[in-house]
Amino acid sequence: MNRKVLVAGVGMIPFTKPGASAPYPQMAAEATRLALQDAGLDFAQVQQAYVGYVYADSTAGQRALYEVGMSGIPVINVNNNCSTGSTALFLARQAVESGAAECVLALGFEQMSPGALGAVFKDRPSPFDRFDQTTDELVGHAEIPLALRYFGGAGLAHMQQFGTQLSTFAKIRAKASRHAANNPLALFRTVVSEEDVLNAPVMWPGVMTRLMACPPTCGAAAALLCSEAFAARQGLRGAVRIRAQAMTTDGPETFESRDMRELVGFSMARRAASRVYEAAGIGPADVDVVELHDCFAHNELITYEALGLCPVGGAEAFVVDGDNTYGGRVVTNPSGGLLSKGHPLGATGLAQCTELVQQLRGRAGARQVEGARLALQHNLGLGGACVVTLYEAPDRSAA
Repeated sequence: MNRKVLVAGVGMIPFTKPGASAPYPQMAAEATRLALQDAGLDFAQVQQAYVGYVYADSTAGQRALYEVGMSGIPVINVNNNCSTGSTALFLARQAVESGAAECVLALGFEQMSPGALGAVFKDRPSPFDRFDQTTDELVGHAEIPLALRYFGGAGLAHMQQFGTQLSTFAKIRAKASRHAANNPLALFRTVVSEEDVLNAPVMWPGVMTRLMACPPTCGAAAALLCSEAFAARQGLRGAVRIRAQAMTTDGPETFESRDMRELVGFSMARRAASRVYEAAGIGPADVDVVELHDCFAHNELITYEALGLCPVGGAEAFVVDGDNTYGGRVVTNPSGGLLSKGHPLGATGLAQCTELVQQLRGRAGARQVEGARLALQHNLGLGGACVVTLYEAPDRSAA
């Protein structure tokens, strides 16, 4: 399994608030058509499809793709919580790399409901029962929605161990808004200041305000992956390469460490990133741009350390010194991230892919990271799964 895998095309539609979107088949079909157009390919050339979503019935992936074409190809439905989109990408990459297929579609979509995430099937054990029990024991606050307790509790653990200030999370959210102002696909494009974030409605006193949490949204994104030989036969130029990729799930430390940061995937992310760096023969200092899973500002800060962008305990200085934005060490979430772009669960990983592919092509407009050659993607789903992907820029002289 050493064939080069290329991203031939990407597509993404603007994310919207729940209730304001088209139905999921239309959203997914539009993103797919955009990716096909971007690659210059026809749907008849796609040999397999991996379709990710969380809140839809079985075979919704087929229903979505019937809007594009009924070619009879295998369609595999994927659900891996918030890492669903990048899990579909992982499976598509494996199919191409192994030689099982030459051209594969990874598609993600979500048609969400307003409000906090909650259980759908309440007559059976929850996949989060152990997470909930540990969270109850470590942080309590049963009146607060669980996702907020998970990630707010992880941020609180960082504050307690390293003295991290609430203002640091506010700085992360303000940075996201400045980046999103240059992204026409972001849901929230209004620039907010650190003070605006701190003065927003309080969700957990001393730990989180409303602006530090990403909004539930609806949307879709897609990527077409192909082999190097397929690209050569089709005359495709300027395709971005997937240099390395790793996927991990929870280890014993998730519950045994009694640390909320582990409960939300710190070591899971660190293992995936380490495998990617090792496979690519690089280190985190070689990465130019990162799209990471900032479902809460707290998780962005913790993920800086998990990805090795700064030492453990060094995330606050990383933020305060401006090393997480333009002019610093590495630009994180130039798209505005989930905090500004929104988080339609199944689409998020492929939206991150879309942003990084455009960055490496040099087509990101006002948010372009100058000279970007290596881009890192981190997509996390509790329960749990983490996918880290490293992309490499094409030879622009051949584009």
